[in-house]
Amino acid sequence: MSVLNNLEWRYAAKRMNGQKIPAEKLENILKAIQLAPTSIGLQPFTVFVVEDEKLKAKMAPAIYNQPQITEGSHVLVFAAWKEYSKENVDKYLNNIASVRGIPVDSLGGLRSMIDGAISGKTPEQLLNWNARQAYIALGTGVAAAAEEHVDSTPMEGFNPDALDEVLGLQEKGLRSTVVLALGYRDSEKDYLSSSAKVRRKKEELFVRL
Repeated sequence: MSVLNNLEWRYAAKRMNGQKIPAEKLENILKAIQLAPTSIGLQPFTVFVVEDEKLKAKMAPAIYNQPQITEGSHVLVFAAWKEYSKENVDKYLNNIASVRGIPVDSLGGLRSMIDGAISGKTPEQLLNWNARQAYIALGTGVAAAAEEHVDSTPMEGFNPDALDEVLGLQEKGLRSTVVLALGYRDSEKDYLSSSAKVRRKKEELFVRL
């Protein structure tokens, strides 16, 4: 099963060699992220695809100068919606109607379900919910990168306030949630590149009922 072989191959690269990802491979990874499942299908986040070297250098201090940011090919920043606006919901429903060729008025039940899911939640609860959806997309992106034999490093170690300021996220109603560096491992500098993968035993991880 190729997906398992590729997941065995991948690891969170600590150093990258600066080689650029071919455009087709990058687009396949982004397409997989686009296709990732999310609650109610709302995709309540935006993914910033950063390739510009000057911008990556500006972002680096906010991500504690981890070398993958400047050594990698691209940096993806998953930024969750801070709130649900009527405009966002209307856009989602209009898109469904357009793609499926149905009247938007027929989606009243879905609108009510969305309203019910949102109502009563605090801004913090909504942000946490949206961040969890971004993590689903992150996982899909990691698996897709492995399929393309592109190295990826998920990162939670960063200063969200500082990164939000660099990317101007606050005025966009977004909050940086998780970062994914993409590129190619530097086997000479990365001591983990030849190390065996370590995971909990299946008997410990899975409980069969």
